[in-house]
Amino acid sequence: MLAPMTPYVCPRCAVSAPADALTWRCPRCRGPWDLDFTSAPMSLTSLASRVNSLWRYEEALPLATEIPHVTLGEGRTPLVPLTGSAAGSGTGSIWAKLDFLMPTLSFKDRGAVMLAELARRLARAGGVRRVLADSSGNAGTAIAAYCARAGLDCAVYVPEGTSPKKLEQIRAHGALPTLVPGDREATARAARAAADEPGTFYASHVYNPHFLHGTKTYVYELWEELGGRLPDTIVVPVGNGTLLLGAALAVDELYRHGLTETRPPLVAVQAEAVSPLAAAFHAGADDLLAPAAGAQATARPTIAEGIAIPNPPRARQILRAVRASGGTFLTVTEDQLRAAQQDLARRGLFVESTGVACWAAVRAAPRPGLTVVPLCGAGAKTGLSPSGTHRA
Repeated sequence: MLAPMTPYVCPRCAVSAPADALTWRCPRCRGPWDLDFTSAPMSLTSLASRVNSLWRYEEALPLATEIPHVTLGEGRTPLVPLTGSAAGSGTGSIWAKLDFLMPTLSFKDRGAVMLAELARRLARAGGVRRVLADSSGNAGTAIAAYCARAGLDCAVYVPEGTSPKKLEQIRAHGALPTLVPGDREATARAARAAADEPGTFYASHVYNPHFLHGTKTYVYELWEELGGRLPDTIVVPVGNGTLLLGAALAVDELYRHGLTETRPPLVAVQAEAVSPLAAAFHAGADDLLAPAAGAQATARPTIAEGIAIPNPPRARQILRAVRASGGTFLTVTEDQLRAAQQDLARRGLFVESTGVACWAAVRAAPRPGLTVVPLCGAGAKTGLSPSGTHRA
């Protein structure tokens, strides 16, 4: 028998569904689910003796009531200075959290472990025969790895231009990659068309809210590493917004439980080439701006492939979260991305071109106090981006 699980709820029309259902989106508005979940408080002292994975934050996680959990020892990634000699010292200190040191070399492990744990429970109850995911690469490699750990069959839809190293990693974990002609949006459409097949669990890092409750551990770790406080500014890259929305969840929970006295602004970073959320934010819109008559949202070429999302399904939530935090949106050019990648490499940190977006942004627009940026994916997955001016 399945342990009780938190039900899904639609944030727009309040429709609900049990978590053991394979309904992957709201049947009324066809939007992403949220979870009807309330976290419990925790203490710093209680964490000292806990498991060395994201499951250590059990009070904050919706699937922590049943053990054993799927895990590869994810989380607890290092926090290191890029500028400034000590966390919080000086003016304009910038620190980096090295999430590219996760088991599959990207921050997507934080959410993938939650989806694999949910799929494992559903498969054990006989409701799931295979897991399906779609990705520009990193989410797919993470889902593939954690499904392998859980003993689940997995298929991953990826754009045909996905890095060969990421494809090799997906295959190495025993998952079946399906290459889709076109861009990231075409890949998502193809995956969603297959998601309703009987016995299929759609491990969508966009539509399934368990992923967001995994990514929020990024901020819980910052809180723990900084001795029970948060940075003055949290900067995150945004494509589909899964890290930003997870960060917003964590900040709200920590503040509500009296575990932090501050609610730092969330600064979202997009590639200038594909920046629909930044455009909507600065236009004062509550949702993505409507394209011109007869036009469709498309992604221009960018080396930040992981955030090249022209139509993120959670756009309204992302815009609302950034505004509520007092944050803003920044954009970076292709040349800024290349320069940031090379700069980090010279500092000993080889990060893929998507993962350097936040460093590129704060180098150009530093903020007062302690700022933390995530380095989200390893450069070994994609290699060093070619130098020279990018041409669309």
